[in-house]
Amino acid sequence: MNKISGNQQTTGNLSAVIRDDFWGRYIQLVQEVVIPYQYEALHDRVPEAEPSHAIANFEIAAGRRTGEFHGFVFQDSDVAKWLEAVGYSLRLKRDPGLEARADAVIDLVAAAQQPDGYLNTYFTVKEPGKRWTNLQDCHELYCAGHFIEAAVAYYEATGKDKLLNTMRRMVDHISSVFGPEEGKLKGYDGHQEIELALVKLYRLTGEEQYLKLSSFFIDQRGQEPNFLRQEWESRDRVSHWSSSPASSIDLKYFQAHIPVREQTEAVGHSVRAVYMYSAMADLAALTGDRALRDACERLWDNMTGKQMYITGGIGSTHNGEAFTFDYDLPNDTGYAETCASIGLIFFARRMLELEPDARYADVMERALYNNVLGSMAQDGKHYFYVNPLEVWPQACTCNPDKHHVKSERQGWFGCACCPPNVARLLTSMNQYIYTVHGDTLYTNLYIGSELNTTLGGTAVAVSQQSNYPWEGTVTFKVDPAEAAEFGIALRIPSWSSSAEIRVGGEKLSLDENVEQGYCVIRRVWNAGETIELKLPMEAHRVYAHPELRADAGKTAIQRGPLVYCLEAADNSTPLSSIALHESAPFTEHFEASLLSGAVVVNGQGSRIQQAGWSGGLYSRAKAPVEATTITAIPYYLWGNRGSGEMKVWIPESKA
Repeated sequence: MNKISGNQQTTGNLSAVIRDDFWGRYIQLVQEVVIPYQYEALHDRVPEAEPSHAIANFEIAAGRRTGEFHGFVFQDSDVAKWLEAVGYSLRLKRDPGLEARADAVIDLVAAAQQPDGYLNTYFTVKEPGKRWTNLQDCHELYCAGHFIEAAVAYYEATGKDKLLNTMRRMVDHISSVFGPEEGKLKGYDGHQEIELALVKLYRLTGEEQYLKLSSFFIDQRGQEPNFLRQEWESRDRVSHWSSSPASSIDLKYFQAHIPVREQTEAVGHSVRAVYMYSAMADLAALTGDRALRDACERLWDNMTGKQMYITGGIGSTHNGEAFTFDYDLPNDTGYAETCASIGLIFFARRMLELEPDARYADVMERALYNNVLGSMAQDGKHYFYVNPLEVWPQACTCNPDKHHVKSERQGWFGCACCPPNVARLLTSMNQYIYTVHGDTLYTNLYIGSELNTTLGGTAVAVSQQSNYPWEGTVTFKVDPAEAAEFGIALRIPSWSSSAEIRVGGEKLSLDENVEQGYCVIRRVWNAGETIELKLPMEAHRVYAHPELRADAGKTAIQRGPLVYCLEAADNSTPLSSIALHESAPFTEHFEASLLSGAVVVNGQGSRIQQAGWSGGLYSRAKAPVEATTITAIPYYLWGNRGSGEMKVWIPESKA
């Protein structure tokens, strides 16, 4: 193994050591169950799961077996994301057995690389003469990007550079094909990903060529003459997915309708969008490009202020897995793909690195605790691709408009982008807790952890302890190597109605110290000093914007960062007959027997009596109503007790 030399850059984030009961269990689940399970799934050795073919494709491309390519054109990326998750996991805990399996996969990937550096099993096995002829659909740069991210993560964890060198050769090949120079393609991938990956490679190696190539792909997107339109016309207007000519191309779907610095609204495929926005934020931070940063802020405001579900889900239609328009957030047909929320978390973290504004961390927390966490079953072996806010199982089965919605998590997918994406996020969560600006440490997530960093030139150890998200008391211990002045900033969540902070037992005035949603505590710190943050955790109602038609006359329940839902297992069906009394108080209790244990919320409401209905299909008379007690559980836990109805937004009625 060789050490990276040259102008090595930091990765732009802080890595804490997580010591947290809630998240520690999930990280352990990923390490002990999810990663091994996904390894078996990639090798097509899980009988109840849809075959992946991903490893088989590499074996064919490497000449180790004969056969045909199977799966989607982007099937390679599943292997890359698994390797990236392995890298993060090994950084947390060395595992010789897992490392040996990963090394064998890396050997296979390297063996599939072509002599000129090109790496992609679809075009090596199935269409070797058509490289770089369909950037719109075929994900060549997207797959390369995921392998770059995997290579960086694996090198940082193990010091082994085989995959890193493999991908540097691939990037050299890409640089020979794309760029502003005469004779090169002035193009970019239909699915963004390589842009943010190249930034990671630059930060690891310090080589400017990687940063320049990332900037080229971002700058070229949406310029006229439009590359994707020209490429589409050169293919006689046919796509990879259909041999019939199309009458038009939807450039908004690829965020390629106008140059990125001119974009003001989140449009098109939601995962592509947030991957691109993440790269834009990276480049804005590294280059000081104010126009790029302004675009990021505009797009963030539109996406999270007008097109985001209360769970942190984005992308409201299954048609293109895409954004639609402002305030169009249907609950029962919504898409809210897991990967999109993960990309939103990527974007949020990068915006926090640009500016310490708690609104970014608030969204990061919302997406993490609800949409992303809810996508994986408690057994670590079943997943949601789509994360709706209302489910009627029979409708999902019988109504073609809801075919994308599932009432139970699946063992695997033909398009399995989401499961390994969850694994790589959860094993790298230690990079999302803190950011540093100047000599101030900003706390973005309340996750029990230990951090060693430098603030104001002084080595500082910070530990955080809590029983979050069930309880709102968080304790910090600050241990500088010597007495020194620096800042510690604590996020005051937007869901919190009040907060109390004490430093060394002395209450702090929030009115004088809160800046952009953070309470900034600047002082001379001595070893062993403590901070106590108290955030009252009470279940409360949330209401939607008047223009959000799907939620008119309804309310949702939230407690701390957790959104709650009604599930058939706790409330008899149909859930559509239940209304929550608008003035009734909530009661809460921790129920250890509910799956992994959770706070359950009860409230008073009413239910339409079906037994009293005698009017046929329609009637002039209303059905009788009876009082009922509703039971709500955290959204992330729904669907773990069998197929059944679920809903987040509940009609509200007078008591």
